[in-house]
Amino acid sequence: MISFQPFANPNPTSLYSSTTPSPSFPKTLTPPKPHLPKPKHSTSIRSLLQYNRKPQLSGETPRVVVITSGKGGVGKTTTTANVGLSLARLGFSVVAIDADVGLRNLDLLLGLENRVNYTVVEVLNGDCRLDQALVRDKRWSNFELLCISKPRSKLPMGFGGKALVWLVDALKDRQEGCPDFILIDCPAGIDAGFITAITPANEAVLVTTPDITALRDADRVTGLLECDGIKDIKMIVNRVRTDMIKGEDMMSVLDVQEMLGLALLGVIPEDSEVIRSTNRGFPLVLNKPPTLAGMAFEQAAWRLVEQDSMQAVMVEEEPKKRGFFSFFGG
Repeated sequence: MISFQPFANPNPTSLYSSTTPSPSFPKTLTPPKPHLPKPKHSTSIRSLLQYNRKPQLSGETPRVVVITSGKGGVGKTTTTANVGLSLARLGFSVVAIDADVGLRNLDLLLGLENRVNYTVVEVLNGDCRLDQALVRDKRWSNFELLCISKPRSKLPMGFGGKALVWLVDALKDRQEGCPDFILIDCPAGIDAGFITAITPANEAVLVTTPDITALRDADRVTGLLECDGIKDIKMIVNRVRTDMIKGEDMMSVLDVQEMLGLALLGVIPEDSEVIRSTNRGFPLVLNKPPTLAGMAFEQAAWRLVEQDSMQAVMVEEEPKKRGFFSFFGG
């Protein structure tokens, strides 16, 4: 039996290994002899996720985590949907808050757009209760969605960071129990919507891609988060292509980590299945069989629970294209 690996990575904490069943042959035939030598025991993959145990929740609950980037289109909402459902599948109660007032999209990625009848605006106006505004996912009952407002609706003049802090406190004191995680999907930019979203958070997940525009915005957002008192900042590098990294057409994850100086929570490879899952309202982590990007999101959720991080590794470069990223210190 010959097993194929999509990529080679010496880091045991950043891989998934899958076991391929042996092929069956009729009794009248004999299986062909493999032409490759048998691997030694020392080369066996040790990077199996420990599915036989539940990850140990670290820190005080609820863990209020804001998922931000600064630049738009890098995958904040996709990260919120997939990490949130991964946490729910691990057995933790999760409330995901879509803090993007004008351009609400988290409900679309989760396939819950037809079930959002009430929002935070109705709760603040006294038109409904908080539990009526929470949309419970039918696939995983311990995952709930909360939208701040409907499209084309106007927010009250007094809505801001204090109102979101009140909302988080109300979630802590509700009769159903305090959730383990409150994920806040932050809008793009660093204007009032950004300030509102980060106010109640005590942790941050910074989503970026390996390009200079996203990294400049990520560096700016990191400084703003630290000024706001959020010291626990981890990074997810999205849309990584190893073939472009080897050809020096894309910065490596190690270069990104050195530039931003943040702990690495996860590395998400480029995957065409993201577009399909977005259009279907079916997050990647629910796909069967799982995709590489979906498994990477599950690993990031596992590390988020235990407040762990991974380490980037060096990707070998093509010798003919050296010096392309010398401007960035690569």
